[in-house]
Amino acid sequence: MSVEHKDMANAIRALSMDAVEQAKSGHVGLPLGMADIATILWTHYLKHDPSDPTWPDRDRFVLSAGHGSMLIYSLLHLTGYDSVSRDDIRNFRQLGSKTPGHPENFVTPGVETTTGPLGQGLATAVGMAIAERHLNARFGDDLVDHKTWVIAGDGCLMEGVSQEAITLAGHMRLNKLIVLFDDNEVTIDGSTELSDSTDQCKRFEAAGWVTKRIDGHKTEDIYDALAWAQEQDKPVMIACKTIIGYGAPTIAGTGKAHGGPYGAEEIAGIRKNIGWDHPPFDIPEDVEHAWKREGAHAAHLHGEWAKRLEASGKKADFEQAMACELGDVAAIVRAHKKDVVEGGKDDATRKWSGAVLEKLTEAIPHMVGGSADLSGSNNTKAKCQEPMTPDNWGGRYIHYGVREHGMAAAMNGMALHKGIIPYSGTFLVFADYSRAAIRLGALMGTNVVHVMTHDSIGLGEDGPTHQPVEHVASLRAMPNMMVFRPADGVETAECWELALKHQTGPSTIALTRQTVKSVRTEHVEENLSARGGYVLSPAKGEEKVVLVATGSEVEVTMAAQAALEDKGIGARVVSMPCMELFEAQDAAYQSRTLGGDLPKVAIEAGVRFGWDRWIGHDGGFVGMDSFGASAPYKDLYKRFGITPEGVVGAVEALL
Repeated sequence: MSVEHKDMANAIRALSMDAVEQAKSGHVGLPLGMADIATILWTHYLKHDPSDPTWPDRDRFVLSAGHGSMLIYSLLHLTGYDSVSRDDIRNFRQLGSKTPGHPENFVTPGVETTTGPLGQGLATAVGMAIAERHLNARFGDDLVDHKTWVIAGDGCLMEGVSQEAITLAGHMRLNKLIVLFDDNEVTIDGSTELSDSTDQCKRFEAAGWVTKRIDGHKTEDIYDALAWAQEQDKPVMIACKTIIGYGAPTIAGTGKAHGGPYGAEEIAGIRKNIGWDHPPFDIPEDVEHAWKREGAHAAHLHGEWAKRLEASGKKADFEQAMACELGDVAAIVRAHKKDVVEGGKDDATRKWSGAVLEKLTEAIPHMVGGSADLSGSNNTKAKCQEPMTPDNWGGRYIHYGVREHGMAAAMNGMALHKGIIPYSGTFLVFADYSRAAIRLGALMGTNVVHVMTHDSIGLGEDGPTHQPVEHVASLRAMPNMMVFRPADGVETAECWELALKHQTGPSTIALTRQTVKSVRTEHVEENLSARGGYVLSPAKGEEKVVLVATGSEVEVTMAAQAALEDKGIGARVVSMPCMELFEAQDAAYQSRTLGGDLPKVAIEAGVRFGWDRWIGHDGGFVGMDSFGASAPYKDLYKRFGITPEGVVGAVEALL
């Protein structure tokens, strides 16, 4: 006797409501409403193999509405993934389980991306779909040919990042991207009529998608729509009309159904209404077997793919790309540093970044760059990179347009997909636009490089709206984020090497608009920036003070050192391009570099926040304590006292 669809869908509903009820927290409304669609997708259309969640050519499934996490945990458990046991479901939202409140890819194998901040899952999925098309162009259908499926809710589509993601996907004609819109017309506050009247199908169509409306509880509609979606030449959005909290006798279809435990009486009513008379967390044997059988419907495709990979002449290149191997990046950087020193040139660090990118992108074919409409300013496009377009998926440079948040989220998706090391550029002040995605990347540990140029008041005339003051400090405050602020061409190359090697989290490289003097002309064989901070210039006589600086202010500090020595004050100059790497050094190295108990002054064209750890509360600081102003940058440095004379004054006051 075959198991009916409703029994399989109700298994999702039962596990979800039992888990939320036991945890006394969570969001069961979405799993109750989307269970029918998810059942058909995971048992008939989603290409996956529960025995190997890392199969490179699997379809990607993204639950953008991450609050409904019990949906994906139920699916992983029922289809046979080892990552979610019945005990994990019983321990939903509890410490140490594989079922945290929102899906976390670093906790639960089978979860493709961490979601919860609404809209970001959709934007991340765009990056996954871009990665699939690019790698397909490089390696062909035999090795790369899969889809990216997204479940998104009303909240996801209200978030601003969704517009960035939708328009980018439509422009790039990402026909392997399919969004299932949980069109239940409910938010926490109540009906969507309270806050939104958008016709989402028309909105998507205007951005270049194809759409279809279906009854999300009618199996024929679902089967037909999912089959239709796979034949389209544009990205697809299916508006699935569902009832949030499906089966709940008093709150189904209302804002109250969104989240929180429903209570014993409401849960009993759901059991009665959906015809599920089994005890909590109990799945009948025939239903469980049906789920395991149907969950493995695509496993044979994995075996066929493995044979094609083994026979492919591109196997080695494919595996290197998926592993994001860098080759001998240190040798590339060493040779470049020698060229920089021999050239004897002064330049902006953004231009030095562009110079080393010419070498790196030539040698590492899976580096894919981009910019939020600032390519010429960010210097992120190398000569070897062609634009990636629907007519040239093999291109390695993405023109993201003015979409900083969507760009950062898409890069997370590319990194999670694997096969691409993404980097892109914007102005540092616009890290505020992309910060939510940068933070999520740090949480997930994505290997993404954010090139942030125009990194201080040094950008000059554009004024305080564009002059970052607190941004470097705020990014340094983010866990698992490497923030690099190099002083010249040598340090910039070293920081790129370190950012690429940092494959357990994102990096930000903050770069100048203005020209800076070369300060590293020796010891280029070694990557001194790898220590985070190092003695750039020892005092000529008896050391009386230690000057610690980053980026463009290292040049200022070197001039101050000379002026102090003329006054008989021996000063050591420490360059600190990366506080996070310096923090990772042992205490002995830190003390040795910073001169032990010697007085210290830090110099950086930003706020003091974060510096007291290294200079002490009584240390001196030359930098910013306000917003900037509109003027040529040299006038601004004088106006705010970030000059050799200002440093000398701070030292004399300290001593």
